[in-house]
Amino acid sequence: MKFLLLTAIFLIAPKLFAQQDFLPHYPTEQEKIIMEYLRLNPQPVDALVPDPPPGPVRTMAEWEELQALQITWTAQLPILRQIVDYAQDECLVYIICSDSNSVKTYLSSGGVPLVNLRFLITSFNSIWCRDYGPWTVYSQNIDTLRIIDWKYNRTARPQDDATPVFIANYMGVPIHQTLIAPNDLVNTGGNFMVDGHGTGFASKLILSENGPGNPYGVSVKSESQINQIMNAYMGITRYIKMDVLPYDQIHHIDMHMKLLDEETLLVGQYPPGVADGPQIELNLQYVLNNFQTCFGKPYKVVRIPMPPHNGNYPPSGNYRTYTNSVFVNKTVIVPTYELQYDTTALRIYRESMPGYRVVGIDCNAIIPSLGAIHCISKEIGVSQPVFISHSAIRNTSNTSQPYEVKAYIKHKSGIASARMYWSLDTNSGFTQVNMTNIGDTFRANIPAQPMNTKIYYYISATSVSGRTVTKPLPAPSGNFRFTITNTTGIQPIAAGIPVRFSLYQNYPNPFNPVTKIKFDLAKSTNVKLRIFDLTGKEVLKVTDAFMNAGTYSYEWNASKMASGIYFYRLDAGEYSEVKKNDSRKINNGITAVWLNNFYP
Repeated sequence: MKFLLLTAIFLIAPKLFAQQDFLPHYPTEQEKIIMEYLRLNPQPVDALVPDPPPGPVRTMAEWEELQALQITWTAQLPILRQIVDYAQDECLVYIICSDSNSVKTYLSSGGVPLVNLRFLITSFNSIWCRDYGPWTVYSQNIDTLRIIDWKYNRTARPQDDATPVFIANYMGVPIHQTLIAPNDLVNTGGNFMVDGHGTGFASKLILSENGPGNPYGVSVKSESQINQIMNAYMGITRYIKMDVLPYDQIHHIDMHMKLLDEETLLVGQYPPGVADGPQIELNLQYVLNNFQTCFGKPYKVVRIPMPPHNGNYPPSGNYRTYTNSVFVNKTVIVPTYELQYDTTALRIYRESMPGYRVVGIDCNAIIPSLGAIHCISKEIGVSQPVFISHSAIRNTSNTSQPYEVKAYIKHKSGIASARMYWSLDTNSGFTQVNMTNIGDTFRANIPAQPMNTKIYYYISATSVSGRTVTKPLPAPSGNFRFTITNTTGIQPIAAGIPVRFSLYQNYPNPFNPVTKIKFDLAKSTNVKLRIFDLTGKEVLKVTDAFMNAGTYSYEWNASKMASGIYFYRLDAGEYSEVKKNDSRKINNGITAVWLNNFYP
């Protein structure tokens, strides 16, 4: 068997490693033979720096400031050319290639200016640099930029796996590799999201690829051991792992989910019961029910449709996705497929990320290979970031006290000044307020405002070395927003897209003492949500206010209420709904029901 495998690998390798061939995201049948041979015949491992970085580190989030975006010039050239065109407006573009002149000719023929480009001449196997490219981490949150290199899960693509070392040497920055036991770890960039504050997201692919029977020759690890490695190398203190999906094949979460900021999840949505929809919904509920943001708040959720292919969804159609996008400073590049669906997707991005330039690139040619924009690009952070950590103010009913804007701000050279800018009408400009500093936490106040006022604000910080950064990056056109409203406690969990008004069964039911009530608003309107006891007496008016279209969730804590049966009713414009449930009264708990024909 060993002789047959050895023969096969030598017959296949010359064609397999030819750079002009387009390798799909998934391993080919030929590659599987090579990977099995390499599993049975481990090759010597040469790790430049096998030890983790010294001291605590922080992995950069995708929306932080970039010095470069890396791509590999090997296939899908029309898509790569458009990525270069958009990205060079924002930062350097590192182009891994075999011949810079041919790349320049192709770019110029498409009208792409040859600015902010760096051509890195080296060997490669495939276009999928998200999975094998370099990861940016910082010592002490903001200090030395370091590159982390995981073991690549495509062992039949060794030239790809050498890319992080090549880039680290080119940049002259330290690199740390998870290649040697006990810290050998297989991981892929498409299956990793990070909030820049120590929280990582992944599918459980990370467990199977480092578990018993893994095909990569890494030592078997428990989930606890994987967490320890990710903490040591990446600064991940909380590693959230979700069940893999039935039909996505590669099990990378960037095919159906994305962090838009520290507190907002963009999640793909299928029609009910279709394709991977049921498991995506279970995974989302697992996250929302068990975890809060790094700032201790409920996650906000923005839903975006997963578009069909010729009217079909996986497994019958291509795995089209809009979440496979990439941030390049003030620009967001989104995969597109078909105008009737793209229009909605781009609108959702623009509404969710005001001020960003949102652009689309047709990805019909690449999506059959199970990847899109995010999969073929990789961010490299700036050398010395101005790190601004801020939990955005959410809607409040407070009309009497100032609204405190608080941010942790840090730079290697120190912070010379920090300012907060706020406005009630952005067309009239912003009011500047200097922020006061106590222990790297900067504070400023926005004056109290009357009910139904909408407030816009952003933060700007300048380091002692003279570097100025805003949060959000595209400020002032991009900014944080909140409204003074009596809908406090109701959290928006999806903007835009409901097609109808709906009131859902509370969950859990029965409950003791907290439950959630979810509802959809198909358009912006006046909304009343009220709770009644069994006699029809109103016991709580949750809200009576104008609300924007979207999906909302209200968490009702009934710890001060008596055990029994309760009702709740939603009135939204001309829409009114009360439904029936056969739940019974329980001891020491609260049961909520909807009841037909109950009109208090």
